[in-house]
Amino acid sequence: MGNVRTANISVSLDGYSAGPQQTHENPLGTGGERLHDWVVALGAWRKRHGKDGGEANASSAVVERWQANIGATIMGRNMFGGGPGPWGDDPWEGWWGPEPPFGHPVFVLTHHAREPFTQAETTYHFITDGIEAALERARDAAGDRDVTIAGGAQTVQQYIAAGLLEEIDISIVPIFLGGGTRLFDDLGETLPRLELVEAVAGPAATHVRYSVG
Repeated sequence: MGNVRTANISVSLDGYSAGPQQTHENPLGTGGERLHDWVVALGAWRKRHGKDGGEANASSAVVERWQANIGATIMGRNMFGGGPGPWGDDPWEGWWGPEPPFGHPVFVLTHHAREPFTQAETTYHFITDGIEAALERARDAAGDRDVTIAGGAQTVQQYIAAGLLEEIDISIVPIFLGGGTRLFDDLGETLPRLELVEAVAGPAATHVRYSVG
């Protein structure tokens, strides 16, 4: 069985994974897109997303590692998108278009039931009975590969607070957002113990990976 780990999540120096004034049209809030400038510029990221060109630097190996060995992904409704409430007659199909970059099952946490659907090599499943049920389904789908908790922040926090996350992988971007959504709020009364596994200094972000005890 593989690990349960975060997908690589970018945070600002003041701890935010999204900026203030988030909306359906701008889910990362004011300035939040800047958190991902470093990865969008990399050839290792661009290739997976069907784009040409891109840079190669110390961050490239980090991106290649966290894109490898994934058997299933879990994300919250906010990350999948489409707004709150029932899915409606013309339901949202995600931010990633007809060829999403996952290539494995994705389990979306939601309060509103919906039938699975498939785009290219990715099938989306909608889980209404909580984070543990989603993880059980994801582990079954992943087999001996890893399950990644992609976000958003509240989803990551729930898995940390429940003691279900084994590895945290974050990239610290040298910007200040001054407000928004913090990645590590609301972690419960018993805070996890972290052990540093890896630290890599890239030109536009510092990447740290911790095991969670």
